[in-house]
Amino acid sequence: MLIRLCQHNFHIFDLLVFSAAITLLVYISLPQRFALRYDYIPQEHFEESLLAATTPNISASQLAPDCSYKEVIADSRFVYDAFHREKIHRGEEIRLGGEYQPEDCRPRFSTAIIVPYRDRQEQLAAFLSYMHNYLRMQFIHYRIFVVEQSDRKPFNRAMLFNIGAKVAASYDYPCLILHDVDLMPLNSGQIYACSKLPRHMSSALDSWRFHLPYRTLFGGVVAMSMSQYNMVNGMSNLYHGWGGEDDDLYERLKVLGVDICRFDPAYSEYTMLKHKQETPNENRLALLRAASLRMHSDGLNSLVYKEVERRMHSLFTHILVET
Repeated sequence: MLIRLCQHNFHIFDLLVFSAAITLLVYISLPQRFALRYDYIPQEHFEESLLAATTPNISASQLAPDCSYKEVIADSRFVYDAFHREKIHRGEEIRLGGEYQPEDCRPRFSTAIIVPYRDRQEQLAAFLSYMHNYLRMQFIHYRIFVVEQSDRKPFNRAMLFNIGAKVAASYDYPCLILHDVDLMPLNSGQIYACSKLPRHMSSALDSWRFHLPYRTLFGGVVAMSMSQYNMVNGMSNLYHGWGGEDDDLYERLKVLGVDICRFDPAYSEYTMLKHKQETPNENRLALLRAASLRMHSDGLNSLVYKEVERRMHSLFTHILVET
């Protein structure tokens, strides 16, 4: 019995050694797939990297001073606690449709937060409560758009982002944040505004032990100006099911020679709410290989959908669609 146990332990040890060797080989062969360290904008340059732009309907008094963001950035702190998660704190009121702007100063940024959604009621409720508390600390003008796929086709996250961008453009928002409903920022200094370069905001995710798994990752939470999103023709409409659409978006930027940026990892920490695994898109690799060839004909300019309903809720603008 002891001999068998020893043999079993040696077998496990051999498997561990083999696994470590394969990992080392992949790292040596493909170092770009690992990103324990990556370029980022340091805290002292955050504000100058942001793209100041607002909607024409900012209604703050002309006598109000411009909002300052230096303290918001410098005083960044962990805020994903019960106080900020469990209920929405009243004060300056959130307008119908999930829109907010500070009353005592003129914001320099107007941001449309686009959330693709289907069948995640608990996560959406948690997202709305926390994010309204979070965003009102930042002195920005924002509106939350929830784009819900009503049909039972495979979930098409990228198409819902395109629809959200179209709707946000009709409200004159100059900045888009493409935001998964299950991701929450942990630290208050991650300003929800667009940068001069497209920004990957959720680069330090807890499910990845706060490391970036590969340098070209460009999903989860992404900030792009409306002009940048239009320039790449939005996202592909062909990714039915999970996976591939974020890498496709990165390829579109790469083709046009547009770099992405990230903030200091200490500001880019997010947590992912638990959820069941989505059904993978079996065609994602084939689609991704042809991403650069399709980008000018597959995206915003080929978007076809039916808007079933648009409703202004107290915490968000709800766009119900068939894809």
